[in-house]
Amino acid sequence: MPSPQVSRLDAAQAFLQEAVFRSRGAQAGAGLWSAGDPAAANCGLGDKAAIDLDLSPRAAELLEILWPTGVEGAAVEHIAKVTSGWIERQDQLDRDRNHFLKAFRHKHGFDRAAYTDEQASAYRSGLDEVNDRVNAELESAAQQLLGP
Repeated sequence: MPSPQVSRLDAAQAFLQEAVFRSRGAQAGAGLWSAGDPAAANCGLGDKAAIDLDLSPRAAELLEILWPTGVEGAAVEHIAKVTSGWIERQDQLDRDRNHFLKAFRHKHGFDRAAYTDEQASAYRSGLDEVNDRVNAELESAAQQLLGP
């Protein structure tokens, strides 16, 4: 049973994050098979998001917290649709972060200790911008998950 401090929105966000973690395992496995394919050389996430909707033990716990009486029918379809959509969106946001990092490092080098104050500020600002989008969109997806 969840602690009283955990909100339903927090549990929904954790559920969606757990789905991403589970899917990344499938994505990583798929990436092994394309390792020799030059067309697959990108930001390290493979060609596309892998969607694995099998529940991990933690996701099953969160599902029970979110819907203690269970889910069926249209609710299952809604959960699967929102979760799949979030997995794909999280994949794109991670790609955005990776592309920012790659471009920034290409321009300024890998050694953050050597960055000027201005470069370090731009680095943090760029990462903060992506992370703020991730957080806002995760909250929105969690609200959709809890919706109809």
